[in-house]
Amino acid sequence: MGRGLILIVEDEAIIAIDIKKSLLEMGYDVTPVAGSGEDAIHKAEEYKPDLVLMDIVMPGKIDGIEAAKQIQSRFDIPVVFLTAYADKETIDRAKLTEPFGYIAKPFTDKDLYSNIEIALYKYKMEKKLRHNLNIEHRLNKQLLKREERIKELKDENEQLKLKLQELEGKKG
Repeated sequence: MGRGLILIVEDEAIIAIDIKKSLLEMGYDVTPVAGSGEDAIHKAEEYKPDLVLMDIVMPGKIDGIEAAKQIQSRFDIPVVFLTAYADKETIDRAKLTEPFGYIAKPFTDKDLYSNIEIALYKYKMEKKLRHNLNIEHRLNKQLLKREERIKELKDENEQLKLKLQELEGKKG
């Protein structure tokens, strides 16, 4: 296995072939290319890639932004947008999906490589952070339960001391 498994979502076959060739030369593994938003969701579910390179404008019922939103929420797979559209409205819509990158076409192999590497690293660190936060949350819950139990035991201990003093007072 290479540096990571990448799903390319691109409806223009020549561009998709060129991206795939570049990724393979860089040492990445590549799933079969998806040509629509719907196809991207199916392939993400089937192949569980490490990263999705997503075109925004594609044929079908859903565009790349909607597909990215579903892929991230359903499968927790990071998405980098690869698009010729860099207008404010498109970028504002894309931002809402919290992408791990946004590469404007035309791009170079260096652009592709650096964005993929940063996205994979950022995702790995965010996943590790979420894992550590979950552990911290569980430990805090356990600590709170133990603190509550300690308080209960202290209260019981105080009640037993009072009963003992009462019993000793009756003896004497």
